[in-house]
Amino acid sequence: PESVYRFDEYIPGAQRNPVEMAENTRRFLEENRDRPFFLYFCPSDPHRGGGVAEEIPERPDRFGNRDDGYPGIEEIRYDPRDVVVPPYLPDNPATRAELAQYYQSVSRLDQGVGRLIALLRELDLIDRTLILYISDHGPAFPGAKTTVYEPGLHSPCIVRSPDAQRRGVVSQALVGWTDLVPTILEFAGVVEPVYEAQIGLQRLRDQVPPMHGLHGRSFLPILEEGNPEGWDEVFASHTFHEIQMYYPMRVIRTRRHKLIWNLAHGLPYPFASDLWASATWQSVLRFGRDARFGLRKVGDYIHRPEFELYDILEDPWESRNLANDSGHAATLAELKARLRDFQRRTADPWLLKWDYE
Repeated sequence: PESVYRFDEYIPGAQRNPVEMAENTRRFLEENRDRPFFLYFCPSDPHRGGGVAEEIPERPDRFGNRDDGYPGIEEIRYDPRDVVVPPYLPDNPATRAELAQYYQSVSRLDQGVGRLIALLRELDLIDRTLILYISDHGPAFPGAKTTVYEPGLHSPCIVRSPDAQRRGVVSQALVGWTDLVPTILEFAGVVEPVYEAQIGLQRLRDQVPPMHGLHGRSFLPILEEGNPEGWDEVFASHTFHEIQMYYPMRVIRTRRHKLIWNLAHGLPYPFASDLWASATWQSVLRFGRDARFGLRKVGDYIHRPEFELYDILEDPWESRNLANDSGHAATLAELKARLRDFQRRTADPWLLKWDYE
């Protein structure tokens, strides 16, 4: 809402037509060719829309695809029989149909981003503009979106800096979206703000030292490095998706391990309404809690333990929880301590939970 996100200008456009959205930025780009600007380009593709799921959805579907298409878009349709089903999802007709629809929506987004970059080239702005391409979360499927499992956290991040001498670098740095603002500020020559952490709980206020106002750090200096030092861990958090979906989680992810702390583990895991209604989930749910949803049982997906510890190198799809394995007790203790320290440094109100319960 404009009352919260106070941009100087809002550019209209059909959210399911990224090519039209890109074209609508032309005037703004032309007017700002000789001065710095920030453009936030955010189509709805490939987000799920509303509607009621069927076992095998038909078009028009819940990813915004239409039989008549969109002006300026070349609709690229995929055969459900040909799609690759990732291991965290069940391989059945419903999932394949939804994945095909999802990929069609992604292809529409690709064309819009391509058109926007073409405009930057046409207006001679491409070599003066920092481009950050990200997704807000993983695919809109159970096991990805709203979770802190790898499919939910491992999101696209493509960066083009006009100042980089090396191109096409694939970086192994572990970065988070809290690093975006510091990166943008550094590129713009803005000094990062520092302030005293303001927390509503006096007990926490006494424990937390003054801290930077931003939890992340700029990754601008490492864009040309494939394996930069000091970028070997990342933290993540989740509190709720829709306001009634209370299920806080805190995560530390290193090169090899991931620790998930499910603070509300006594509660069933709450679903975003679009994921619950998805044909992919409903196709499995009807067989009960012992049915397999990818590499997990339905019951295990809904009811989770307090701690989940995974060896990402040996178990990339997080199917074996090592938190209660005595052979990994030292790793568990170390990651707990590092996670708790991060919560303290960033003034996390849920820090209390380590002692309160």
